[in-house]
Amino acid sequence: MSEERVPMTRAGYDKLEADLKNLKTVERPENVKEIETARAHGDISENAEFHAAKERQSHLEGRIRMIEDKLARAQVIDPSGPPPDAVRFGVTVVLLDAEADEEVKYTLVGEDEADIAEGKLSIGSPIARALLGKRIDDEVTVRVPKGTRAFEVRDIRFD
Repeated sequence: MSEERVPMTRAGYDKLEADLKNLKTVERPENVKEIETARAHGDISENAEFHAAKERQSHLEGRIRMIEDKLARAQVIDPSGPPPDAVRFGVTVVLLDAEADEEVKYTLVGEDEADIAEGKLSIGSPIARALLGKRIDDEVTVRVPKGTRAFEVRDIRFD
Protein backbone atom coordinates (compact mmCIF):
# COMPACT_ATOMS: atom_id res chain seq x y z
CA MET A 1 0.00 0.00 0.00
CA SER A 2 0.99 3.67 -0.03
CA GLU A 3 3.78 5.06 2.16
CA GLU A 4 2.14 8.48 2.43
CA ARG A 5 1.35 9.65 5.97
CA VAL A 6 -2.33 9.76 6.96
CA PRO A 7 -3.14 12.86 9.02
CA MET A 8 -5.73 12.40 11.77
CA THR A 9 -6.68 13.65 15.19
CA ARG A 10 -6.20 11.57 18.34
CA ALA A 11 -9.97 10.91 18.37
CA GLY A 12 -9.82 9.66 14.78
CA TYR A 13 -6.88 7.37 15.60
CA ASP A 14 -8.64 5.99 18.67
CA LYS A 15 -11.81 5.33 16.65
CA LEU A 16 -9.85 3.40 14.00
CA GLU A 17 -8.15 1.36 16.74
CA ALA A 18 -11.55 0.54 18.27
CA ASP A 19 -12.92 -0.44 14.84
CA LEU A 20 -9.93 -2.73 14.28
CA LYS A 21 -10.33 -4.35 17.70
CA ASN A 22 -14.05 -4.95 17.00
CA LEU A 23 -13.30 -6.48 13.61
CA LYS A 24 -10.67 -8.81 15.05
CA THR A 25 -12.34 -9.81 18.33
CA VAL A 26 -16.05 -9.76 17.46
CA GLU A 27 -16.81 -9.78 13.74
CA ARG A 28 -14.04 -12.15 12.61
CA PRO A 29 -14.91 -14.86 15.19
CA GLU A 30 -18.62 -14.52 14.32
CA ASN A 31 -17.74 -14.98 10.67
CA VAL A 32 -15.68 -18.10 11.42
CA LYS A 33 -18.71 -19.59 13.19
CA GLU A 34 -20.93 -18.69 10.20
CA ILE A 35 -18.52 -20.52 7.88
CA GLU A 36 -18.38 -23.57 10.15
CA THR A 37 -22.19 -23.70 10.42
CA ALA A 38 -22.63 -23.35 6.66
CA ARG A 39 -19.97 -26.00 6.01
CA ALA A 40 -21.84 -28.40 8.32
CA HIS A 41 -24.87 -28.20 6.02
CA GLY A 42 -23.12 -30.43 3.51
CA ASP A 43 -22.13 -29.80 -0.12
CA ILE A 44 -20.46 -26.35 -0.16
CA SER A 45 -20.47 -26.05 -3.96
CA GLU A 46 -24.14 -25.08 -3.96
CA ASN A 47 -24.39 -23.72 -0.43
CA ALA A 48 -25.46 -20.04 -0.58
CA GLU A 49 -24.87 -19.53 3.16
CA PHE A 50 -21.29 -20.75 2.82
CA HIS A 51 -20.56 -18.51 -0.17
CA ALA A 52 -22.11 -15.48 1.59
CA ALA A 53 -20.03 -16.17 4.71
CA LYS A 54 -16.84 -16.52 2.64
CA GLU A 55 -17.62 -13.26 0.83
CA ARG A 56 -18.15 -11.53 4.18
CA GLN A 57 -14.83 -12.98 5.34
CA SER A 58 -13.12 -11.43 2.34
CA HIS A 59 -14.67 -8.02 3.11
CA LEU A 60 -13.68 -8.26 6.79
CA GLU A 61 -10.08 -9.18 5.99
CA GLY A 62 -9.83 -6.35 3.46
CA ARG A 63 -11.16 -3.85 6.00
CA ILE A 64 -8.74 -5.15 8.65
CA ARG A 65 -5.77 -4.75 6.27
CA MET A 66 -6.89 -1.25 5.28
CA ILE A 67 -7.25 -0.07 8.90
CA GLU A 68 -3.92 -1.64 9.91
CA ASP A 69 -2.26 0.17 7.01
CA LYS A 70 -3.81 3.53 7.96
CA LEU A 71 -2.82 3.11 11.60
CA ALA A 72 0.74 2.22 10.57
CA ARG A 73 0.96 5.38 8.45
CA ALA A 74 -0.98 7.60 10.88
CA GLN A 75 0.32 11.04 11.64
CA VAL A 76 -1.58 12.04 14.77
CA ILE A 77 -1.81 15.82 14.85
CA ASP A 78 -2.69 17.66 18.04
CA PRO A 79 -4.96 20.52 16.96
CA SER A 80 -4.32 22.69 19.99
CA GLY A 81 -1.86 25.29 21.10
CA PRO A 82 -1.79 29.03 20.60
CA PRO A 83 -4.67 30.54 18.63
CA PRO A 84 -4.11 29.76 14.96
CA ASP A 85 -3.42 32.66 12.61
CA ALA A 86 -4.00 30.62 9.45
CA VAL A 87 -6.15 27.69 8.37
CA ARG A 88 -4.49 24.33 9.01
CA PHE A 89 -5.37 20.78 10.01
CA GLY A 90 -7.53 20.56 13.11
CA VAL A 91 -8.83 24.13 13.15
CA THR A 92 -12.42 25.19 12.96
CA VAL A 93 -12.95 27.84 10.33
CA VAL A 94 -16.00 30.06 10.05
CA LEU A 95 -16.71 31.16 6.49
CA LEU A 96 -19.15 33.53 4.87
CA ASP A 97 -20.67 31.78 1.87
CA ALA A 98 -20.90 34.70 -0.57
CA GLU A 99 -23.63 33.12 -2.71
CA ALA A 100 -25.96 32.14 0.15
CA ASP A 101 -24.91 35.13 2.31
CA GLU A 102 -24.71 32.89 5.38
CA GLU A 103 -22.00 31.64 7.66
CA VAL A 104 -20.83 28.03 7.57
CA LYS A 105 -18.45 26.36 10.00
CA TYR A 106 -16.08 23.50 9.21
CA THR A 107 -13.47 21.66 11.24
CA LEU A 108 -10.64 20.27 9.10
CA VAL A 109 -10.05 16.61 10.00
CA GLY A 110 -8.60 13.42 8.55
CA GLU A 111 -10.31 11.51 5.77
CA ASP A 112 -11.80 8.85 8.06
CA GLU A 113 -13.17 11.46 10.47
CA ALA A 114 -15.00 13.54 7.88
CA ASP A 115 -18.73 13.98 8.40
CA ILE A 116 -20.24 16.93 6.59
CA ALA A 117 -23.45 16.70 8.65
CA GLU A 118 -21.32 17.41 11.74
CA GLY A 119 -19.30 20.11 9.97
CA LYS A 120 -16.19 17.91 9.80
CA LEU A 121 -14.46 18.42 6.48
CA SER A 122 -11.79 16.07 5.11
CA ILE A 123 -8.39 17.75 4.79
CA GLY A 124 -8.26 16.32 1.25
CA SER A 125 -11.54 17.88 0.10
CA PRO A 126 -11.44 20.70 -2.48
CA ILE A 127 -12.74 23.28 0.01
CA ALA A 128 -10.23 22.29 2.73
CA ARG A 129 -7.31 22.30 0.28
CA ALA A 130 -8.28 25.77 -0.95
CA LEU A 131 -8.53 27.07 2.63
CA LEU A 132 -5.13 25.84 3.85
CA GLY A 133 -2.89 28.76 4.76
CA LYS A 134 -5.65 31.37 4.44
CA ARG A 135 -6.10 34.02 7.13
CA ILE A 136 -9.06 35.95 8.52
CA ASP A 137 -10.64 38.24 5.87
CA ASP A 138 -9.04 36.27 2.99
CA GLU A 139 -11.38 35.42 0.15
CA VAL A 140 -11.36 31.96 -1.39
CA THR A 141 -12.92 30.69 -4.60
CA VAL A 142 -13.28 26.92 -4.74
CA ARG A 143 -14.11 24.66 -7.67
CA VAL A 144 -16.65 22.10 -6.50
CA PRO A 145 -18.62 19.51 -8.47
CA LYS A 146 -21.52 21.96 -8.87
CA GLY A 147 -19.32 24.80 -10.19
CA THR A 148 -17.52 27.38 -8.05
CA ARG A 149 -18.19 28.77 -4.59
CA ALA A 150 -16.79 31.89 -3.00
CA PHE A 151 -16.06 32.20 0.71
CA GLU A 152 -14.61 34.80 3.04
CA VAL A 153 -12.70 33.57 6.09
CA ARG A 154 -14.39 35.08 9.15
CA ASP A 155 -12.78 33.20 12.06
CA ILE A 156 -10.13 30.55 12.71
CA ARG A 157 -10.07 28.77 16.06
CA PHE A 158 -9.71 25.52 17.94
CA ASP A 159 -13.01 24.10 19.17
